[in-house]
Amino acid sequence: MSQSVIQITNNHISLGFLRELINDPIQKVEFSSEATLAIIRARTYLDDKLSRDDSPIYGINTGFGFLCNTQIEREDLELLQERLIKSHACGTGDVAPIEVVRLMLILKAKSISFGHSGVALETAQRLLDFYNHQITPVVYVQGSLGASGDLAPLAHLCLPILGEGEVFYRGKRMHTQDLFQQLGWKPMKLRSKEGIGLLNGTQFMLSFAVRIILCAYHYAEWADHLAALSLDAFDGLTSPFNPLLHKIRPHAGQIITAEIIRNLLSDSEIAHQRKTTIQDPYSFRCVPQVHGASRDALNHCADTFVIEVNSTTDNPNIFVDEDEILTGGNFHGQPLAMALEYMSLALAELGSISERRVFQLLSGNRGLPLFLIANPGLNSGLMITQYTAAALVSENKQLCTPAVVDTIPSSNGQEDHVSMGAYGAVKCHQILKNLRNLLAIEIIAASQALWFRRPLKTGSNLENILKAFREVVPPVQEDRILQVDVASAAKFIDNWNFEKVRES
Repeated sequence: MSQSVIQITNNHISLGFLRELINDPIQKVEFSSEATLAIIRARTYLDDKLSRDDSPIYGINTGFGFLCNTQIEREDLELLQERLIKSHACGTGDVAPIEVVRLMLILKAKSISFGHSGVALETAQRLLDFYNHQITPVVYVQGSLGASGDLAPLAHLCLPILGEGEVFYRGKRMHTQDLFQQLGWKPMKLRSKEGIGLLNGTQFMLSFAVRIILCAYHYAEWADHLAALSLDAFDGLTSPFNPLLHKIRPHAGQIITAEIIRNLLSDSEIAHQRKTTIQDPYSFRCVPQVHGASRDALNHCADTFVIEVNSTTDNPNIFVDEDEILTGGNFHGQPLAMALEYMSLALAELGSISERRVFQLLSGNRGLPLFLIANPGLNSGLMITQYTAAALVSENKQLCTPAVVDTIPSSNGQEDHVSMGAYGAVKCHQILKNLRNLLAIEIIAASQALWFRRPLKTGSNLENILKAFREVVPPVQEDRILQVDVASAAKFIDNWNFEKVRES
């Protein structure tokens, strides 16, 4: 089957474009003719300027950071860029997920496509060659301060351009030199400005941010569905979702969430039966307010990430028409760092309120057996799932301590305020993974509680989810190893396609 071709342009691209790349990783990516022209034009301008003028230009014929006032001889300009990448490849810790690194390749190429970086076309093309041949550089998650961008991670991303560093290829981790020998490729020589153009930027934290936000929207939709499922499992009230309440406090996310819950339970037998209580706990009653606030936060973060995707974030920047090469701070990750902390809070809160619903379902109230198991005592039932959920919520609380305020000066004080956005991205990614497992525990608890409500049924859309889920995780009739159930439930959540279900 032939590959489809997607073009990177110097025009606006959306999160949907990046979702398409993630969902279909075998697609081929190339620069559009407009992007190609912009890249060539910037490089030609830079070469011409350097041939006529020896004036110091930061990072092109000077040292870097605190060494900015050290002028470099013309014959050493290319060596300067090569040594920059090697010296900055100082990452440590775990290896970044392959899907994140593949996004880094695309987003760095996208930043170059605007024609403000001065990176040569053949160098930028090598990033796309790696992507198109499924060659993924080994990038470490620790080492970036988020200004001057993601220096260490981007150095590891670009080491293979020089034939250095390690890559993943066809499931194997190997040295780049060995792969190049296998493929018949040769290392590239960098020209002036190319090293700093490749290393300055926010593509590490941005790639994490894009990956997280796309998953976050999926989990937020699951959170609403599971809240409705748990509400019926708890035999809760639907009156808190009445549109009159939300009309007088019209936060967009709150209105949308309330409408989703109403629609999901509109044909529920349980929701329409006579109730014996006049009020539910907050974890049920305040779902529109809590989930809605997280929904609004995610939308704000998505707007920030889309702006960054469509930005040039290296330094210095070339402006051909204005005949200017300007050094500034577009590499500083503060906008992303702030948004990542906000997204961390939004995801953590979805997990926190989910755990509270699980706690309520297991408490032996509203006609449900203690710990949702027959013969409690001999059986512990779902008791320990709540322990696990509580542990995950506690970890998320600690991970929500903001990294962005913990700036540490570097480069002998020249880079004296940094964003710490890279760590913010890594910990937000862990919060996302914890949320996934919290939602897995809730669907186990809610489906188990509804099993005790039979023959009454919940809403038809939720019944369809239950039917599919029961093919993966059957009811717990006596104690068994629940880790297997949680893992299966998490996989079920990841694989469920709401769009496909709606279309059917």
